[in-house]
Amino acid sequence: MKVAVVLNTSWNIYNFRQNFIKALLAEGHEVHTIAPKDDYTHFLQEMGCIHHNVRMDSRGANPIKDAALIVELFSIYKKLKPDVVLHYTIKPNVYGTLAASLLRIPSINNVCGLGTVFLKKNLVSAIAMLLYKFSFRFARKVFFQNPDDKQLFIDNKLVPADKTDLVPGSGINLSHFQPFAFSRNKRFTFLMVSRLISDKGVFEYIDAIKHLKQKGISARFQVLGAMDPEHKRGIATEKILTWIEDGTIEYLGTTQDVRHFLERADCVVLPSYREGTPRTLLEAASVGKPIIATNVPGCNQVVEDRYNGLLCNIKDAEDLASKMQTMAELDSSTLKKFGENGRTKMEQQFNENLVISKYLAELKTIRLVPTT
Repeated sequence: MKVAVVLNTSWNIYNFRQNFIKALLAEGHEVHTIAPKDDYTHFLQEMGCIHHNVRMDSRGANPIKDAALIVELFSIYKKLKPDVVLHYTIKPNVYGTLAASLLRIPSINNVCGLGTVFLKKNLVSAIAMLLYKFSFRFARKVFFQNPDDKQLFIDNKLVPADKTDLVPGSGINLSHFQPFAFSRNKRFTFLMVSRLISDKGVFEYIDAIKHLKQKGISARFQVLGAMDPEHKRGIATEKILTWIEDGTIEYLGTTQDVRHFLERADCVVLPSYREGTPRTLLEAASVGKPIIATNVPGCNQVVEDRYNGLLCNIKDAEDLASKMQTMAELDSSTLKKFGENGRTKMEQQFNENLVISKYLAELKTIRLVPTT
């Protein structure tokens, strides 16, 4: 079976769907990856994928560029003639599905997260809903990463309920992310792993740190993740440098292997406004770290309050600071138990094999459906 996998970056495919790709190849499928070329494209090719470069701007919406993307994907699909196309992230989901439908190629879509597009009722969200509603009528199956997003789409009649299913995000490789032996730093260490954009709750994290420092709480506050000032909701580099220079945060830059940084942290923090299923929290829970996250869709699928971490209110720096103080003052046995509970939750609910199995099962049903 010829399977095309379409995302907004090759990095995304390699880091989050690598074992799924290996499972497809192991079953004898011919795998074609379609994404902009980057430093990770050659890894996909070395795995055995046939790669097709595509121009795709993941930042914002530009009608001219988006129309060109439909044409470009249509051209690739027409030449490639895949038996099925697997779309991930917003633009492949919308424009890739439209291109595939013109060629009567089945699409399986994955709504990885809504960002903040549906948090406000405005022109942008209205256009997004129209695009989803029109394109998803042609999808064969739409996977969602949390039940809230799934229900939102069904309630707004963006997709028929019988076309939907749930998967636990991209899942987590439990062999790669093994639990660390419990240890506690002399100075309690908080770590936020995220791109530096406002939707991730970066400003709330900074304000919470300032609250805690004013109260005389001695702790370390770290940030690991890329600066992205060009993003629509990016944070100016100058602002971030100010936080670094005045000692508000320890900025750790970026990494290809987060495990070393997770091991040295006592608690992972993500005050995001909304998520699909946040990968950083899956990684943190898998290695046995307590978590503080916002009580919003996606985050509250991973974190159970007082079980494997603490939940805080969205866009509420004072509540976040309160939860961070509570976490730092917990005894070691409770922290250790939170970490153990998180690992158990990952094993029971978020093993990437659950995701792989659902996709492979869906592909078996498509074999029975003509593609012409």
